[in-house]
Amino acid sequence: MTTAAIAKRLVALCRKAQWETAHKELYALNAQSIEPYATPNFPKVTKGRAKIIKKGHTFGAMVEKMHSLKVSAPVVADNSFACTMAMDVTMKGQGRMKMAELCVYQVNKGKIVSEQFFF
Repeated sequence: MTTAAIAKRLVALCRKAQWETAHKELYALNAQSIEPYATPNFPKVTKGRAKIIKKGHTFGAMVEKMHSLKVSAPVVADNSFACTMAMDVTMKGQGRMKMAELCVYQVNKGKIVSEQFFF
């Protein structure tokens, strides 16, 4: 799969909140996920597709209600792409909040090897 094809597919799956499908289909086994900083729920760096999938489940369990989810079209370079993601969610025990982030992905040999989020 080309970087552009991976980007298009990831955006389509994210727009449907099909995180696990995206991880299983598009991510390398040794992929890493990088947050802006560590939190009590998530480390700064998560290594390995299985741990990234678990991280997605943890986030999903924290969401009481997803009011809206918007993902921009990707901007694609040779081996990387980026998109924005904006969510309006009610988090369990935290109330309703809006989150927006820039999501940057690196691709190698037809798989996503790194994702990094910027708030």
